[in-house]
Parts: sequence; C-alpha cells; structure tokens
Amino acid sequence: MYFFRPVSDEVRVFQHKFINYNRTMKLILVSIFACLAAVFQAAGGYLPGIGYFLSPLATAAILLCTMFSIPYGIVSYFLTIMLLFILQPTELIIFPFTTGLLGLGIGASFSFFKKRISIIATGAFLLMSGIMSLLFIFGFSILGPVASDSFSFPAVGGIFIFTFLYSWLWVEFALILFKRLKRIMI
Repeated sequence: MYFFRPVSDEVRVFQHKFINYNRTMKLILVSIFACLAAVFQAAGGYLPGIGYFLSPLATAAILLCTMFSIPYGIVSYFLTIMLLFILQPTELIIFPFTTGLLGLGIGASFSFFKKRISIIATGAFLLMSGIMSLLFIFGFSILGPVASDSFSFPAVGGIFIFTFLYSWLWVEFALILFKRLKRIMI
C-alpha cells in the first residue's frame, strides 16, 4: 500500500555521505538554508499577496537541512529565528510554531521512521500542536475567522485534517526536492 512503503532509505544513504563533508561546508549549508528560510518567511510581511505563497517555502529550507543532519537542522531553525528577529519580528510567533516546526518534524522523522505514514503523522502532529498552541494557549488567531480561540471539537477535527493533508504534501515535495538536490550535491 502507498502509505506503508519505505521512503527514507535514500535519506539515510545521503546522511552518511553528509558526515564526510568538512565542517566548513556543513556550516555554509546550514547558513544558506537558514537565510533562505528567513527570507521566505519574511516575504509574507514584505510582499502582501505573492509573499503569502512564498512564506510556506521556509518549511522546505528547514526540512532539507534537517534531512541532512538533525543537529544542523536544529541550528538552522534557531538561526532562522534570530534572523527573523532582525528582518521581520512579526513573523517570530508564526515561524517557530508552524513552518519551522513542521520542517524540523518531517526532516527528523526521515531519520527515525521508514514508512511514509509515520513521517506524515509526525509532521501533522507537530504542526497541529503548534497551531493549537497558538490558538488556545496564546490566543493568537493564526487561522483568522475560520477558528476561534475557544476550544471546540469540530475546529480540532478541521485542524487535524488540514495538518495531515499539508504534511502529506510536504513529505512528497521533500522527496522530489531531495532527489534533485542529491544529484547536484553528490
């Protein structure tokens, strides 16, 4: 079945090759991914309209860096947060709980799990917990008028369906992007 096929073997092979890169090359890659993530995330505030379509690409930068190496992915995540503090402070509450967390979760789950469904579920769980934290703990209306800041089961169900589909989209996109990037880097 489609969801139960292993997908992370290529990632593990590349991670072993990434270990052989020198430290300078690794830090340059982390910096490039963090800069890309910060620019894409800040685009939502600087370029209304098209920026909202570019903003989710911040997930791709963190996801790919974490697929290469979990510790370097975490460094890229925190470096992006620091860059956003300078570039676009209004995005500081959104990135750590949504796009950045999704990228970290999916990227790290490629190392821990083999099956597509486990990777998708991990990303969906982390994104859902981030969105629900923003909505119900901090009272930040990230979904606008679609969901209120008061807890309701239909809202949670809708958030779950959305996060699962969104995570599935990112897993498939990451696999395509990783295969292309692997050809360039090897």
